[in-house]
Amino acid sequence: MTAYFWIIKILTTGMGETTSDYLAHRLDPIIAVLLAGALLAASLALQFRARRYVPWIYWTSVTMVSVFGTMAADALHVVLGIPYLASTVFFVIALTAVFAIWYVSEKTLSIHGIVTARRELFYWATVMTTFALGTATGDMSAVTLHLGYLASGVVFAVLIALPALAYGLLRMNAVFAFWAAYVLTRPLGASFADWMGVSHDRGGLALGTGPVSLALAVIIAGFVGYLTATHKDSA
Repeated sequence: MTAYFWIIKILTTGMGETTSDYLAHRLDPIIAVLLAGALLAASLALQFRARRYVPWIYWTSVTMVSVFGTMAADALHVVLGIPYLASTVFFVIALTAVFAIWYVSEKTLSIHGIVTARRELFYWATVMTTFALGTATGDMSAVTLHLGYLASGVVFAVLIALPALAYGLLRMNAVFAFWAAYVLTRPLGASFADWMGVSHDRGGLALGTGPVSLALAVIIAGFVGYLTATHKDSA
């Protein structure tokens, strides 16, 4: 994984968070979920049809997973009234189950071994679950634990460095280190994006979820365009 992967991944998590919030306040919630679901299905259809890595297709899919995954996690709290701690535990169990089924079926969780349609299905199921888990964890940190969005972002920035250090210094298993960091990208990006977008009363900069989403979209498009032109992230 190149540095570009991690930068864009964190940016998409932030964009997914603010875009989900923006749509939820501008559209009927049911319509917002249906729209996000339709766009996710379309982007994944393109991804599965592609026979090789195409940056704009892949990152469009990741972004739509981010938006829809945020809505899925928020629905448990807002619609069903489930506490963030409970939803976090639920998604931890769900992610563990996905990993277990994937490993039993394929004997590997490495992204470098995704060479069949079934493994790609497992991969995207894992990505979706990590986004939902990260959303619940970030909200639990900011709201339930009363850390606020900025402090939560700082905490997750420290935590995401731990797998990298453990891999580099202690030779932690590369697959475990990757997925540990991958899960943490979600609450990291979402916490800082929320901090920029929410009102002063909620401890944010009050830039607005719409403008923050637009700015992140432009930055992501710039990175993806650069990777498309240079192939910096292609093996």
